Amino acid sequence: MQATEADAPDTAIRTVFPFVLPRGYVDESGRVHREGRMRLATARDEIVSQTDPQVARNPAYLTVALLARTVTELGTVGGVDALLVENLFASDLAFLQDLYRRINQEGHTEAAVQCPQCSHEFTVDIAGDASGGC
Repeated sequence: MQATEADAPDTAIRTVFPFVLPRGYVDESGRVHREGRMRLATARDEIVSQTDPQVARNPAYLTVALLARTVTELGTVGGVDALLVENLFASDLAFLQDLYRRINQEGHTEAAVQCPQCSHEFTVDIAGDASGGC
């Protein structure tokens, strides 16, 4: 008997997560970039970020170092680096911190929410992959 695709074990792991920033990064030309991608962090990302000289001087900089390594795309910006992350609006930085935590610690990008009008509870994908609602 020949094995089919349906018989194969589900071994695929999602390693890249698209997102849409709440406000967006404004580049030097005034263009706004909101759509991007973040990959799962590796042990190396965590270790290298912990030993970054900026982090040694200011532990709060760890967030910037980790996001600079794991955000792989942001709109049409050529490359994401620490300077770009430093120049994000605070609301976008908070969004990316939460996304990082969700995909690397909880393993998903979903959040439980409640409709303010009807109190219906549902799940939304905060990365922007799926829309939720009543």
